[in-house]
Amino acid sequence: MAERVPDFGMKMKLAREARGVSLREIANTTKIAVSALESLERNDIARLPGGIFSRAFVRSYAEEIGLDAEEAVRDFLAQFPTDSVTAGSPDVPQEDFAEIEGRRRSAQAALILVGISLPIVGGILYFMMVRGAEAPPVGDPAAVIESAPVAGLPAPFTGEPLTFEVLALLPVSLGLEVDGGRHEMHAVAEGERVTLQAEREIIITMSDAGAVQLTINGQSAVALGPTGESRTVQIDRSNYGAFLAPE
Repeated sequence: MAERVPDFGMKMKLAREARGVSLREIANTTKIAVSALESLERNDIARLPGGIFSRAFVRSYAEEIGLDAEEAVRDFLAQFPTDSVTAGSPDVPQEDFAEIEGRRRSAQAALILVGISLPIVGGILYFMMVRGAEAPPVGDPAAVIESAPVAGLPAPFTGEPLTFEVLALLPVSLGLEVDGGRHEMHAVAEGERVTLQAEREIIITMSDAGAVQLTINGQSAVALGPTGESRTVQIDRSNYGAFLAPE
């Protein structure tokens, strides 16, 4: 009877046990949750974050148990040739990202021009309104009434982009999508900051939500999730106030 060839997860588990390394030791070094490592050994890829992050998990795991990281990733892709795993991988055919990137840059340039033009047009209109408006009568109570901002509510849309700063409290893998343009990073080192501006929205995918601290327009945001849990959040102009921490 032919000897059964171990599947990917079993192969990784056998190599780990042969080296005498525990899942907790790998988790402490790589900052990957033990539950994710267990899912990898069970071939339960539905519990992995997918795409670049699944491949990053495999690469980090292989390095910790003394295997060739790139060979491990190729074996992983060979056993799980699904869209959720292979997305963005250089080892599988990809669509023309150069063309997509060109379209994205053109759209960004158009948004920048609009952003520059709006304040200029607004300033001209305001100047015309001020010149044409009549001064209120002396003693008119309306002359001293000022509109005060409502506490706890975000500032109204002014045409300015939202500014996001992501601080890595621990080593973490991040995926950042700004206004539909995807930016991928295998890893962000502890203490590293990433600053981005968005006209409409930002989507943040984290391998460890508790390892990320976010500020929006210079104001601290609430925790994006518990430590050790991978999570994806979408923040846009309509909901970003809900992410702001109470002052």
